[in-house]
Amino acid sequence: MKDMLTRLCSADGVTGFEGNAAAVARELLAPYCDRTEIDRCGNVLGWKGCGKPDAKTVLLDAHLDQIGFLVTEVLDGGFLRFTQVGGIDPRMLLGAEVTILTETPRYGVIACMPPHLLKPGEEDNAVPMHEMLIDTGLRDARPVIPVGTPVVFAQPPYALAEGQLTGKCLDDRAGFVALVDAMRRLAQDNLHVNLVVCGSVHEETDSLGARTAAYRVRPDYGIAVDVSHAKTPDSGSDEAFAFGGGALVGMGPNLHRGLTQALLRTARAEEIPHQIEVMEGDTGTNAWDMQIVRSGIAMGLLSIPLKYMHTPIETVCLSDIEAVSALIAAFLRDFTGEVARA
Repeated sequence: MKDMLTRLCSADGVTGFEGNAAAVARELLAPYCDRTEIDRCGNVLGWKGCGKPDAKTVLLDAHLDQIGFLVTEVLDGGFLRFTQVGGIDPRMLLGAEVTILTETPRYGVIACMPPHLLKPGEEDNAVPMHEMLIDTGLRDARPVIPVGTPVVFAQPPYALAEGQLTGKCLDDRAGFVALVDAMRRLAQDNLHVNLVVCGSVHEETDSLGARTAAYRVRPDYGIAVDVSHAKTPDSGSDEAFAFGGGALVGMGPNLHRGLTQALLRTARAEEIPHQIEVMEGDTGTNAWDMQIVRSGIAMGLLSIPLKYMHTPIETVCLSDIEAVSALIAAFLRDFTGEVARA
């Protein structure tokens, strides 16, 4: 699992530019599907049929795109102005290392003023993103870095102690790896439902990928897999969950009550570590957008606790990813395609 995550997180895929990540994702998924493809929107799709007539279809979704930047202006001396793609906190950008995704990727840094040159009182002021610059080291960047070039954080994934991994875009490559691992667990099982796995694009901006994939697949049920906030000493939030505490099972008004209860029953029966995440409205995930496709899809949501979301040091515990994978596999192994509304 660590190897899969490292490989997938090393493939850049800013929202709207997911091609590299999609190619790797398809290669990881292909051994466990009857067929795979990358559709016209850029989604990775994999089908596994059960061969039973009139079988229901379950769509499993995790998004492949990552937050990043786009170059908006090329200045003298090799400096670049940029804007964000997806939600990014400007407080953690100064001094960040980035990769500029030109035809041959280039290294850059987000420039910051040395503390010695700040005027009294300026050390407490946040720098707005439109005033920040990427330093490319080039004398003239115009010939090689056009406006519109995507940019990502440069850090590769690193292993931490006790089965943890840190780096960029674990939101939501960790979710996709959980789906691949679930399909691996189900490889020799005779299922009662058809499965379609989607590595979706554009989640960080508009959920375009999940919506178009759901419209095409027309599933009876869907399970979105994403990440949610893990507790840290300074989080101080009731909306953060135990890191290493297992899968988060979403429960809220837009999530199908019967499907949610079935997932919880499976987790309890199989003794899979899990926590309940109460979500009073918009879940901020593809589950919110997929539920209203065509005549409606009964949706469930599973999440992986993650520290430092939307930063270059997102951190996950591998055991939490394994819990999500195990829960999906255990549920689907015996799922007949029918759950009560409850």
